[in-house]
Amino acid sequence: MAYTPELDLKGSATLRRLAWYMEKPMTKTLQAIIEGYAKHVEKSMPGAVCMACKDKSKCADCAFNSSPQSSRNTKQM
Repeated sequence: MAYTPELDLKGSATLRRLAWYMEKPMTKTLQAIIEGYAKHVEKSMPGAVCMACKDKSKCADCAFNSSPQSSRNTKQM
């Protein structure tokens, strides 16, 4: 990870409770939330994230790349 995002107290408490619910560490819970939300956004607005993207160097590995040769992570939450 390039940097560690900082959460406010409420965000941290919310993540902690979701982690307890999912019976996973907070880091894995946050990753699952991000992956789940990314899938939701791509399903509801296909291509919108790609159009707004400012780093085209990672397209082959990007979760929003819908081409068949992309190496998208398809793990379920």
